Amino acid sequence: MPPVPGRSVTSKVLAILAAFEDSTGPMTLTQLAEAADIPLPTAHRLVAELVQWGALERDDHGRYTIGMRLWEISQHGGRRLRDAARPFLNDLFSFTGETAHLAVRDGGEALYVDRVYSAKRVPRASRVGGRLPLHATAVGKVLLAYEDEWVRDGYVRQRLSAPTRRTTTNPRRLAAEWNAIREQGYATTYEEVRVGSCSIAVPVLTSPGTAVAAVGLVMLSTQASQMTRYLPQLTGTAQRIADAVTRMPLLTLPGRERQIKTLPLSGSAGL
Repeated sequence: MPPVPGRSVTSKVLAILAAFEDSTGPMTLTQLAEAADIPLPTAHRLVAELVQWGALERDDHGRYTIGMRLWEISQHGGRRLRDAARPFLNDLFSFTGETAHLAVRDGGEALYVDRVYSAKRVPRASRVGGRLPLHATAVGKVLLAYEDEWVRDGYVRQRLSAPTRRTTTNPRRLAAEWNAIREQGYATTYEEVRVGSCSIAVPVLTSPGTAVAAVGLVMLSTQASQMTRYLPQLTGTAQRIADAVTRMPLLTLPGRERQIKTLPLSGSAGL
């Protein structure tokens, strides 16, 4: 496919950086050029400038990774929400011993704002700053269940990914799940993103029916029958976070501006 004409330098630089979103390791210059859909000479010039500034780093094999300077700057993203929620997330981990995390909706994905890891060897599918499909994660199911109907309708009109054979992608089944979640106040998953793990999540409600975030636990799938025993700790944590969040300006929440302005019609990425 030929490069798109008329693109700005900024859009090309952002496309290069976006290539690392789904990358599990270093990338070559050719791979970056292909991912950003730009000519190799252009990629060479822009990547060199990014390396000089510190946004990218070049290893001894000529491959590129995200640079420390960009990583340092990115830590400020969602910092107010993360700082407000971290003490309560730490308490949740202390009470349960399970991996605890906080997520918000960013377009059609669950964006993980913070996470406290358990020592258990639970198959990992997310990281801080990572994104996963809303329909396959407990936090994502919660966030969609408390969205307006037009948002949910827009979401199921896209092609929904199925990371495992247990992932629910049928719109009617998802709608039934969302109704049940609103009635019971929590969502669960069982091996919908990674085989060997399950999860449970509750909404962070700043007002009745309005979830600005979701807090959840991830554990071994062999513990699935025990997940609901943690509901008192989860709901208590969510309430404490909600009390802290209500004192924050709405648009300081990660992804909130994009939630307000856009329908979640973009394709989902790969708990």
